[in-house]
Amino acid sequence: MTDPADFIRSSTTISHHVLVPEISLHVATEITPIWQATEAWLAETGTEPPFWAFAWPGSVAMARHILDNPEIVRGKRVLDFAAGGGLAAIACAHAGAALVDASEIDPLAHAAIALNAGLNNAVVNVLADVVGEPCRWDMILCGDVCYEAPMTGHILPWLRTMAATAEVWVADPGRAYLPRAGMTALWKRSVPTTMELEDHAERVVTLWHLASAQEAECGTTPAAP
Repeated sequence: MTDPADFIRSSTTISHHVLVPEISLHVATEITPIWQATEAWLAETGTEPPFWAFAWPGSVAMARHILDNPEIVRGKRVLDFAAGGGLAAIACAHAGAALVDASEIDPLAHAAIALNAGLNNAVVNVLADVVGEPCRWDMILCGDVCYEAPMTGHILPWLRTMAATAEVWVADPGRAYLPRAGMTALWKRSVPTTMELEDHAERVVTLWHLASAQEAECGTTPAAP
C-alpha cells in the first residue's frame, strides 16, 4: 500500500497562493492528474476526493486575515475545521495561537496537513472527525465548508452548539448551501483563483460570524467581535 506522505509528495508541487506568500503548501498544479490518482487511491483505500490538494478561496481569505490581524488568535485555542491542507491552521500557528488543531475526515488530508505544517515550521495537531465532540476551543475557523447540502446539514447544528462558547467564523465564497440565518457578515475580500478549480478567475469571500443555536432560534445575531 502506498504511504500517504509519499503519495502526496509525488502528486503535488510545493507552492503558495499569491495572497499568502508566507505559507508554502503541497498543491496540485493541474486538476485532472491528482483527481485520477486519487480515484485509484479511493479504489484501494476508500478515501475522499483530494480537497486537501488545493488552496480554496475561503481558506486563503481566512489565512490572509489572520496573518494581517494576529491579535485575533494570539494566545487562543483554535480549531481549523474541515481544514483541507491546513492553510488557515498554519496561519494561526504563525500568528501566535496557544494551540492549533486541524480536523479532517480524510486520511490523506491528515498527511497533507502534517507535511504542510512541517514545511512552515508550524505546530499543528491533526484531528479526525470532531463533529459531536464538546467544545474545547476559543475559536473555530471554517473555510469554504458549505459546498454540499449533506455536508452543511451535518456540520451546522454542531457548529451552532459550539458558537455558544466559542467564536465560530465561516469564510465562504458564495457556495449554494451557506445558510444566512443567524449569520453576521464581518468583511469581504476578492481572492484570485483558477478556472480549473472555479468558474471565475476570482471569488469574493465573505467572512461570517455564526450565531449559536439559541441566538438563531431567537432570531438574533452575534455582535461583531
